[in-house]
Amino acid sequence: MAVLSKEEAQIILTKALQLSKADECEAMLSGSIEGNIRSARNSVSTAGEKDKMTLSVSVTYGKKTGYATTNEFDDSSLERVMRRAEELAMLSPENPEYMPLLGPQTYKEAITFSPTTASVASADRAEAVAQSLKITKAANLEAAGFLNNTTSFVAKQNSKGLFAYNKETDVSFSVTARNQEGTGSGHVSQSFHDFSKLDTAAQTKIAAHKAMTSAGAQAVEPGRYTVILEPLAASGLIRFLMNGFDARSADEGRSFMSKKGGGTRLGEQLFNEKVTIYSDPLNSELPSPTWNSDGIPLDKNTWVKNGIVESLSYSRYWADKKGVKPQPAAAAIIMEGGDGSVEDLIKETQKGILVTRFWYTRMVDPQTLTLTGLTRDGTFYIENGRIKFPVKNFRFNESPIIMLNNLEVLGKPVRSGNMIIPPMKIRDFTFTSLSDAV
Repeated sequence: MAVLSKEEAQIILTKALQLSKADECEAMLSGSIEGNIRSARNSVSTAGEKDKMTLSVSVTYGKKTGYATTNEFDDSSLERVMRRAEELAMLSPENPEYMPLLGPQTYKEAITFSPTTASVASADRAEAVAQSLKITKAANLEAAGFLNNTTSFVAKQNSKGLFAYNKETDVSFSVTARNQEGTGSGHVSQSFHDFSKLDTAAQTKIAAHKAMTSAGAQAVEPGRYTVILEPLAASGLIRFLMNGFDARSADEGRSFMSKKGGGTRLGEQLFNEKVTIYSDPLNSELPSPTWNSDGIPLDKNTWVKNGIVESLSYSRYWADKKGVKPQPAAAAIIMEGGDGSVEDLIKETQKGILVTRFWYTRMVDPQTLTLTGLTRDGTFYIENGRIKFPVKNFRFNESPIIMLNNLEVLGKPVRSGNMIIPPMKIRDFTFTSLSDAV
């Protein structure tokens, strides 16, 4: 019962809203059914399923808002949660940035739901993980992994007549394989909306190969190197970049998108002309909801075109203050690329470093977007178009802005988390020190 239809959700939301005595009221109902298997040392350590459903209400008197939640949906519970929200609203200070609720909106039909994923049972998860563990056992490796599939819904309704609903499925799989000595490690991570696209055996073979070939890593002097970033590594840095596309932060001088002397860098060429980034909720490989948490419709939007910044995200409040149309931040992003694989990029590289992924990446300076973190789970030296030997992991200090200006080649984009992103060949990537981590 944790995933309701549009009609079932609207019955509860309508009943809750009818109980409100406030100037404005908004109710959100969300629920999910989730199943998972966790493995460690080549065996299943935990497995389970859980379901939950929550109603959140917010009520406003003037500019004073109160919030309350419940996981009980009988008449008395709905009455109780609404009265509690109203009590809290009367005790709250005024919000000077409060925006009136939106009225009815028109949304495109989302494509975020897969019946295949929704029908996944514990036996399906067990078989998928068994296929993964079969690979690592045969290779005399030890593996730790996690498989999770979720079917969820969210519905929003307010006293102005807005109603929005979305149902979504998701499956994610990750595994880390290590040799018995603990000197070699490989990692993969994948996610889809459709369970049938997940191939745990194929992914585990990649992790296993890296675990075996990364043993005996040699120390290489830190410095500036040409690097090939696999999509998992690239996505970890691009995520920080996209967080900076907030108009308010830029206008207030708090981000890399702020222009010296005031204003933003909207319209400037900040990156290599090969860089084009957009969001599209109806992309078949990376579908996302067609409305955001405020109830604003989401459409395809280009953020960077040929290296030029074309869009910033505007909250409703900041858009009203600046006299522009609100532009929600992207729920998922797509970066255009080329046709080549990681192997193709390696063949074109005279000398360089192959990075599987980054770990523990943190912000150093938001003004320059300088980040620091560690390579992990398979870092290799490239020479004459071939992987020559594994190298010890590095700490890096680098800005995605500089990185995307030093871009040489983009490969074929693939899905990585909530991104579709290509492998990248970058020159002059800065490694500052070595790390003993595997």
